[in-house]
Amino acid sequence: MGKRCYYEVLGVTRGASTDEIKKAYRSKAKELHPDRNQDDATCEARFKEVNEAYDCLKDDQKKAAYDRFGHAAFEGGMGGGGRAGGHPGDFGAAFADVFEDLFGDMMGRRGGGGGGRSRAQRGQDLRYNLRVTLEEAYAGLQKTINVRGSVACDECNGTGAEGATEPAACPTCAGMGKVRAQQGFFTVERTCPTCGGAGQIVKNPCKSCQGAGRMERERSLSVNIPAGVETGTRIRLAGEGEAGLRGGPAGDLYIFIEVQEHAIFLRDGKMLACQVPVSMATAALGGEVEVPTIDGGRARVKVPAGSQTGRQMRLRHKGMPPLRHGPGAAGDFGDMLIELTVETPVNLTPRQRELLREFEAVKADNSPQSDSFFDKVKGFWDGMTR
Repeated sequence: MGKRCYYEVLGVTRGASTDEIKKAYRSKAKELHPDRNQDDATCEARFKEVNEAYDCLKDDQKKAAYDRFGHAAFEGGMGGGGRAGGHPGDFGAAFADVFEDLFGDMMGRRGGGGGGRSRAQRGQDLRYNLRVTLEEAYAGLQKTINVRGSVACDECNGTGAEGATEPAACPTCAGMGKVRAQQGFFTVERTCPTCGGAGQIVKNPCKSCQGAGRMERERSLSVNIPAGVETGTRIRLAGEGEAGLRGGPAGDLYIFIEVQEHAIFLRDGKMLACQVPVSMATAALGGEVEVPTIDGGRARVKVPAGSQTGRQMRLRHKGMPPLRHGPGAAGDFGDMLIELTVETPVNLTPRQRELLREFEAVKADNSPQSDSFFDKVKGFWDGMTR
C-alpha cells in the first residue's frame, strides 16, 4: 500500500495555513502518542506517520515540493531538501516544536500569555550542623537555631516584579526559554539570550529585591530534637531551605546532629559505659560504690570481693532511649555498663607502708593471676634450658 497523503494524515486541506497545520498536528500527536495508547499496537506507526507528515508540511520549501511532486519529491534525491527513503527531515525535531504545547500540563505549564511554561524552580536545600550534649540527646529538647538563606521577597511575593504583578512572557522565545535555529538538516537549540532561559521577563523590577524575587535574611527556627539522637542523625524541616525561583517551592533544611563527647560516659548506640575507680581494699574485701546515671540520678553498685580491673556490672535500662522515644517507659532503653578500675594507692604514709609490708610478708594463696602467670614463666624458662 502506498503512502497516504500528508494532508489527509493531518486532516487538513491543501490550502491550510502554517498555524492550521500546526494545530492539526498538535491534536493528532496528542491523540496518538504511544504513552497514552499503550494498549494499542497500531498507534506507534500512526504516530510516526503524523510526525512525518508534519515535518514535511511545516517547512515551506518541502511543502512546495510535496505540493508539486507528491511523495516522489523525496525519493531518489528529488526536492532538494528531503531524505531518501520517504522520511523528509527529522520528525523528532518536528515533535519537539510542539512538545511543550502538548504536554505542558503534565510538565508544570503555567497559563497566561505566550503559551510557554513557567520556569519556576525549587529552591536549594540547606544544611545546618547542630551540636548537642549527651544529656540533651538523652532527654530531647526544643532548640532555637538561626539560619541564613534566601527567602521570598515580601514586597513582590517572590515574582520579582513591582507591585507583585506577574512577569511577562519573553517576546524572543515566547515563554519557552530557548530558541531554535535551522542549519541545513539540523535544528540547533540554545538558551534564549533575552531571558536567560527563564521564559519570562520582568518589565518593572521590584525595588526591594531588584527583580530577583528573593532576599538574603537570617531566620530563627524552633527545632524539636527528639530523645535518642546520635551523631549522624538527620532531621528534615520541609520547606525551610532556600526560597524557590519565580514562585517555585522552597527547598528543605537538613539538620545534622553531632553529640559531644562526655566527661564520664562513653556511648555505643543505646549502651552507656562508665569506668569507676575503686580502692585496692574495696576491690579485695568487697563493698559499694556510688555511680552517676545519665538522667542526673545516682545508683549504688555492689563490688564483689576479689574484683579485678576490667570487671563489669550492668545497670538495666540506665542507658540511652531509642530514637523518637522520650524518657519514661524504660522497656526499650539501653543498659549502662560499670567497668571497675582497681586503683593502686600512691603517696603512702609510713604506717601504710608498714602495713603493706606486713601483708606482703604473709604468704597466702590469694593471688591466682600472679600464681598462674609465674607458673607459665617457669615452664617457659625450663623449656629454654633443655
